[in-house]
Amino acid sequence: MTTTVVVGGNFAGMTAALEIKRKGKEDHRVIMIDKSPLFLFIPSLIWVPFGRREVKDISFRKDKILEKKGVEYRHAEALRVDPDKQLVFTTKGEVSYDHLVIATGPKVKYDVAPGIKEHAYYVGTPNGAMRIRKKLEEFRKNPGPIVIGATQNAGCMGAAYEFLFNIEKWLREQKIRKKVDLYWITPETFLGHFGIDGITGGETMLKSFMKMFHIHYRTEVGVKEVMEDKVILTSGEALPSSFTMLMPPFLGVDFVTNSGQLGATSTGYLPVGEDYRHMEIPNVWAAGIAVDVKLPFTPGKVPFSGPKTGYPSDETGKIVAENIIRVTKGKDKLKKKAWGRIPGICVMDAGKKEVIIISDRLFKPRNFAIMIPNVFYDFSKVLFEKYFLWKTRNGYSQLP
Repeated sequence: MTTTVVVGGNFAGMTAALEIKRKGKEDHRVIMIDKSPLFLFIPSLIWVPFGRREVKDISFRKDKILEKKGVEYRHAEALRVDPDKQLVFTTKGEVSYDHLVIATGPKVKYDVAPGIKEHAYYVGTPNGAMRIRKKLEEFRKNPGPIVIGATQNAGCMGAAYEFLFNIEKWLREQKIRKKVDLYWITPETFLGHFGIDGITGGETMLKSFMKMFHIHYRTEVGVKEVMEDKVILTSGEALPSSFTMLMPPFLGVDFVTNSGQLGATSTGYLPVGEDYRHMEIPNVWAAGIAVDVKLPFTPGKVPFSGPKTGYPSDETGKIVAENIIRVTKGKDKLKKKAWGRIPGICVMDAGKKEVIIISDRLFKPRNFAIMIPNVFYDFSKVLFEKYFLWKTRNGYSQLP
């Protein structure tokens, strides 16, 4: 029997573990190690600060689902791996493996500029989203200027755009919009770059949104410092701010950086081929955010990264699962699909409005790419959320 250990259990890890077991059946033992027993649908965290969702609405226990599908779950934190001995060291002992899948997600680099950890908020965690909800209750009573955006080296611009349009709508609902100067700051070379070199018509569409919603914006800027009442940009400009929400950069997690033999990049990501197999260690694989992605474009004056969203994470989890099964069956030909060749499928919420983004490839060159605005309701975003939660709660990893 072949034993595969999967470290990490959200989009990429959950998909990989379930698919390996589904395809490997009784010939394959699958063990997931994760410090959280909950699966979290991260894209919906942008709604939590505004009370449109509670954290319990977008999370559920994954251990029961995994056990039902034959995957063993270890509630522990993975500390490091020894690839020579094929051992994962955890807070609850050692686990041996034949194959290792690293799907650990990100570590947030709050110290990218002084004051971010102390004075800015981050919507990308349940605790962060709830802190924002509490802050907004105070803000409603004493409104002032707001700065929303992404720092230098950030890659998750899409979620920051979503938060921007959601808070603009919330300000109107609270009848305080006219009292608030709303600023958008981004390291992108142009609005709607998204770390994928943009989509045809995207810049024009976002410029029209900014004008329609009376949002001031700054492109090609980073954050020099965040203070209690202002954000100082790398351009030298100081923007007044009573509330600041920023998307900092992501790094590889400590499990990866503590495992020197993995040869991680300076940002803590894993060097893999188009089959998501480690370049030097053939029984180690990576999926999702843990993958080192080479960008096909050069950022402008301020560095920024590319997105590592849910769809590519789910897709790479499936590719890794298929390739591990092929290897265990003695096959040489592996499935390959570079990160940039994965289709771009995204629904960007815009405050009960949405923009549907579809392309045949995440990175250029593309044969097809389109942005479709829906100014009436964000039913596609809601539908996708309901579908993905249903799919994952039932362990239907084979579904798209």
